[in-house]
Amino acid sequence: MGILEGKSLVITGVLTDQSIAFHVARIAQEQGAQVVLTGFGRGLALTKRISGRLPSPVEVLELDVTNDEQLAGLAQSVGQHCSQVDGVLHSIGFAPESALGGNFLNTDWPDVATAVHVSAYSLKSLTMALKPLMPSGSAVVGLDFDATLAWPAYDWMGVAKAALEATARYLARDLGESGIRVNLVSAGPLRTVAATHIPGFSTFEELWSTRAPLGWDVTDPVPAAQACVALLSPWFPATSGEIVHVDGGFHSQGA
Repeated sequence: MGILEGKSLVITGVLTDQSIAFHVARIAQEQGAQVVLTGFGRGLALTKRISGRLPSPVEVLELDVTNDEQLAGLAQSVGQHCSQVDGVLHSIGFAPESALGGNFLNTDWPDVATAVHVSAYSLKSLTMALKPLMPSGSAVVGLDFDATLAWPAYDWMGVAKAALEATARYLARDLGESGIRVNLVSAGPLRTVAATHIPGFSTFEELWSTRAPLGWDVTDPVPAAQACVALLSPWFPATSGEIVHVDGGFHSQGA
């Protein structure tokens, strides 16, 4: 019996089979979970295609986390496929090109607002949209990148990640009385589609290759996915508001 036997999960952000979200869905199925995926815009077709590479067929629902109408109908849409939601993976992030790559001092507010809305506020929006289906003992897990430092070229996405971390803590506070846990997994840099669009991404690879005590493979999303699955399972019943680093130990080291 797997650690997610009989559980139902909603997983966002599956665009390629190199993503953390894809491997969360794969491992969750292998551990006994029923999985529902969501996709957005042009990426919806990609999500549907990539879902065919999972061990078992899944439902793929359309969801734009900035669309209030779609959020309002999400619980009903998901409820047609599973009676409750035991876990949610928030794997959503976006910043306009002007908000990345060393343009921090010149980025206009509308682009900053987009980054914060999509990458941070959506954790609250997604969680509250699915809360009617979430019993006590449910878990929300979001994907993070350590926001305690200023990173080269990461700029306003770094600010958005700091907002994501704060949002997770406040959600953990306010949803604790409902028995819902909220945690983040802060993964080291991975060569995903999203990451390769960050100017200067190679800098991150160089840093991790020299400073992570356990080493770090930028092509392997499985360790981060395994941490997400563990947090989505009942094996962490008293952990909430936490940031679990899966980065080869990089975060613990000085210069």
